[in-house]
Amino acid sequence: MQRRIALMSAGAALALLLSGCSGALDTGTGTAPSAAGDGSIPRPAACDEANPYVAVALPNLTNPYYVAMKSGFEEQGKENGFTVEVQVANDDDAAQLSQVQTMLQKKPCALALNAVKSEPAAAIVKAANDAGVPVFTVNVIVSEDALTSQGASIVQYLGADNAAGGTQMAEQVLKDLGADAQLKIGFVTEPDEVPTVQRDEGFEKGIATDANAEIVAKVDGNVKPDDSLAVTTEMLSGNPDINLIFASTGPGTFGALQALNGKSNVKLYGFCAAEEPLTGPYAGCVAQEPESYGRQVVDQIKGWLDGATPEKEILLPLKMFVAGETPAAGEVG
Repeated sequence: MQRRIALMSAGAALALLLSGCSGALDTGTGTAPSAAGDGSIPRPAACDEANPYVAVALPNLTNPYYVAMKSGFEEQGKENGFTVEVQVANDDDAAQLSQVQTMLQKKPCALALNAVKSEPAAAIVKAANDAGVPVFTVNVIVSEDALTSQGASIVQYLGADNAAGGTQMAEQVLKDLGADAQLKIGFVTEPDEVPTVQRDEGFEKGIATDANAEIVAKVDGNVKPDDSLAVTTEMLSGNPDINLIFASTGPGTFGALQALNGKSNVKLYGFCAAEEPLTGPYAGCVAQEPESYGRQVVDQIKGWLDGATPEKEILLPLKMFVAGETPAAGEVG
């Protein structure tokens, strides 16, 4: 019965969120949460226990990115004396909300949230706010419009400088192919997540310096290799003039690479596929270091407990890889 009630509550909260959001994606990170309306960060009683309990919510473990991040949270949590619980939502917004609600019942010191999607995540933040638990977000930015709609707020966002990563990739394209190259570009992206939108915008800004570059198609790879393979195949079939693909996620890059199947007339640039060598059409990528991100979020929570004031936003640089190189296991898009 308790499980049924929790699931009903999750569904209701998610439905309320989806009906109240405008659908716009914003890049803001909210304001610091307050239990008393004075701008202070709530400090749950669990924070003063011998081994403070920290709740962590991740989207999946099928993406190597999140496997690495989970390891970072658990190992750094242990080193800092935290009791860390990681829940994995299998890419289901409602399931992630339900999992967090269950962890909130255990009264954690803090919630570290890598949301499944940017907008539905605001309901999760609101649940934590109502429970007086501070929220530290990582990788996926929670939509500011959705936070405002929910009356919710976070302490901090930590993740890649996504816009800069997209621009960095565009600059590498022009370095490799020429500042005035005739480019017909297809995007393999994910339009419902703020970070991927930022990456696309950064790439578009960088490539705009080439007057001969044209974006002819954008497809949704859903941050999954199989989906990205399918939509890239369709995109290339419908747009045979495409000679360059920008993929804004690691799984998107991997799927696009499979779709190219060695084609020599199309170059692929994007966010790095896990441990995939850059050969043939795969000419360049930028990588995040998600294990480090998990560790750094734990350090941010520890620093706050020790009296530091968390920065609202921490943007981290990406690592560039070019043809002939191979990202290591923890260097992924």
